[in-house]
Amino acid sequence: MDQSLSGQNQRVQKYLGDKGLVVLIALLSAFVPLSTDLYLPALPGMGDYFGVSADLTNLTLILFFLFFSLGLLFWGPLSDKYGRRPILLAGLALYIAASAGCALSWSIWHLSAFRVLQAIGGSAASAVATAMVKDVYDGRKQESVLSIVQSMVVISPAIAPVLGAFMLPYTSWRGLFLTLALIGVVSMAGALLLEETIPSRYTGTVAQSIQRLGAVLRNPGFTSLLVVFSLVSTASLAFVSASPYIYQDWFGLSEQWYSFYFALNAIGLIVGPFLYLWLSRHTSRWMIVASGFAVMLVGGALVCLFGNLGPLFFALGLFPASLMGSAVRPPGAFLMLDQQKEDTGSASALINCAGLVFGSAGMILVFLGGENLVLSLGALNVAVGAVCLAGWAAIGRWGLVRS
Repeated sequence: MDQSLSGQNQRVQKYLGDKGLVVLIALLSAFVPLSTDLYLPALPGMGDYFGVSADLTNLTLILFFLFFSLGLLFWGPLSDKYGRRPILLAGLALYIAASAGCALSWSIWHLSAFRVLQAIGGSAASAVATAMVKDVYDGRKQESVLSIVQSMVVISPAIAPVLGAFMLPYTSWRGLFLTLALIGVVSMAGALLLEETIPSRYTGTVAQSIQRLGAVLRNPGFTSLLVVFSLVSTASLAFVSASPYIYQDWFGLSEQWYSFYFALNAIGLIVGPFLYLWLSRHTSRWMIVASGFAVMLVGGALVCLFGNLGPLFFALGLFPASLMGSAVRPPGAFLMLDQQKEDTGSASALINCAGLVFGSAGMILVFLGGENLVLSLGALNVAVGAVCLAGWAAIGRWGLVRS
């Protein structure tokens, strides 16, 4: 596939314009957390409605993650062959239909089946979103757009459960799935206005296009970066999953106070990518990333040492780790995409899939360290910061990355 640099192929979007395209990409990037976390507050009620155990109800969540990850690896390479727009339209059509099917489900098994279809359709949105950034933008502009995208990725898991809890007094769990269908319709409207962004398409067969995933992984620069930066999701999603148990069960706070303290750390997640853009005007990308990993390590140590003294000590100790863990995401995504001058869809799929897999691992690992989740989360941040810092140094020492 002869694919030249994205900046040389940049096209003006006739209908969406530049701002409309950025909004659409940001919305598509939020599909995972919106589809999983919006209905989390409704899970107990859904179990009661269907008369099933919590394990069966949680199956709707587990199946979504599994098939979303698999879908990414399917849609990403196909978007290199057929283009971003057709894949996005097909995925969104399936997502909308499946979301409506979830809302109309009459048993937990029907709901689970529709959740699988919803995951497969929604994964097209995430796979295409990051690829479009590489298609359309380059250099400083690409990093700016990636900062917005990464902010959506890290803050949506925080906002979605709160939004779902706010909606439940006024609607049922069915209403939450109808809301997801509506989000799909809004995204579809944007996709219909979208003009194709891919500069050139892969000309091999479908099987050969999917095999390009292996070709991307054989790039040592891309794969080393993929491992290092995906590890960051282990710590960030561990906090999202453990935070209600830490603040409400361990510290005994009310739901209102939990929201306040959670918002404090969420601010770090939101501000981090934009802090990177500001810092990048004054120092090198390599130094910012190294400092970010070091701060994660130190923040985790502060949580281990002082986090159990109270919720404020915990929140303030974790804040720098949340801030800098989020700040390294845009340069990480930029560098990974920069290693691939072709197969952008495959690279985008692997980036999103790896982040999801490592993040899911973090949501499990934080609960394996015993009852003291504060200590477990602090230790996890120390470990992630140390491993990422060592990996980053090794990448630089061995000259694996082109930047």
